[in-house]
Amino acid sequence: MLKNVKCARCVKCGKEYEATANLTNCSCGGILDIIYDYDYIKKNLTKETLKSRPNTMWRYRELLPVEETTPDTPLRVGWSPLYEEPRLAKQLGLKKLWVKDDGQNPTASLKDRASAMAVAKAGEAGAKIIACSSTGNAASSLAGNAAAAGLKTFIFVPERAPKGKVAQLMTFGANVISVKGNYEETFELSKKAIDKWGWYNRNAAINPYLSEGKKTVSIEIAEQLDWKMPDYLAISVGDGCTIAGVWKGLKDLYAIGFIDKLPRLISAQAEGCHPINRAIAENKPWEPMEENTLADSIAVGVPRNADKALMAIRESNGIVVNVTDEEIMAAQKLLGTTCGVFGEPAGVTGTAAVKKLCEQGVLGANDTVVSVVTGNGLKDVANAIKFCGEPMSLPNDLDLLVEEFAKRGIKTEA
Repeated sequence: MLKNVKCARCVKCGKEYEATANLTNCSCGGILDIIYDYDYIKKNLTKETLKSRPNTMWRYRELLPVEETTPDTPLRVGWSPLYEEPRLAKQLGLKKLWVKDDGQNPTASLKDRASAMAVAKAGEAGAKIIACSSTGNAASSLAGNAAAAGLKTFIFVPERAPKGKVAQLMTFGANVISVKGNYEETFELSKKAIDKWGWYNRNAAINPYLSEGKKTVSIEIAEQLDWKMPDYLAISVGDGCTIAGVWKGLKDLYAIGFIDKLPRLISAQAEGCHPINRAIAENKPWEPMEENTLADSIAVGVPRNADKALMAIRESNGIVVNVTDEEIMAAQKLLGTTCGVFGEPAGVTGTAAVKKLCEQGVLGANDTVVSVVTGNGLKDVANAIKFCGEPMSLPNDLDLLVEEFAKRGIKTEA
């Protein structure tokens, strides 16, 4: 029995369940939400006690649904850097801007937070095999975190998954199934296989604990800002689990009195696949969309966590922004040249949205913003090279180098 958790509650029908290690969806099909005992947490967690704890996501144990005896997972997950970026803030016309580089997690994405939670809960359930479907990052993060814990994995990815992510999977020793189809078909095959063989389910739309792992990114941001919250927090959105987790973490902190303000969420999706944002903009139930974007990690035409995501955006009085692939790649270059942060296309979509809102005059000189980069650019170098171009290629000849510099208008002085 978890001392800090009251129950798991369905977001659709309100039915409550005991928070056992192998929870899945409600009998009505709704996703479960973990309900905490905030009075218990207030008595057992203070800002002072955090100061002596290791810099990983597990420093927030009182706010996480794990048993006291459950060990921290082996890889160092969490406590990624939060950079204040005054030059980029000035360029965009913002009062203050911070960039949270979550691509510095062990397998280079925010998804490590969810996968570490899955490994911890699988251990509590006595499971030896974990499985999931993923467009790439959830897959590689699960494979890496499970390998470190000595667990076997079965991973289902759509055939369009970037080679960098597939290379991680194979290196981590996962059993990888590349599905000839889109993410929806990939998810369906993984679901059937999990049901058939009884593997522990890491799919974020099924396992309610995963967004609890992801929420640590917003708890970290709050602590790194000394509990003084920004006006806005921008995050890229695919199936909806991450933005739901971000909001859950902020609400948890507000409930225990660690913060006195909740930021507005900026939900960033690709123009070629934005079913969640469209539902908000049109105030209608979400409908499936085609997956037409190079930002593979958020190319989810049938979002499995839409209910929680929509609730988060609405509760926060959030803003929905759709950006084109060109705007996404321009944001990748902008982050690289001004901040030295290399994010993958899906990882920089939040920043692309912030830039667009600044250009539209929605955000301006009085606003403070945190933009979360959810994955590292080395996961998809093909698109980065395609957008930025190839390097100069020359023989060992200084005269030719001078000539090439002149041709390209390159200045050799600062």
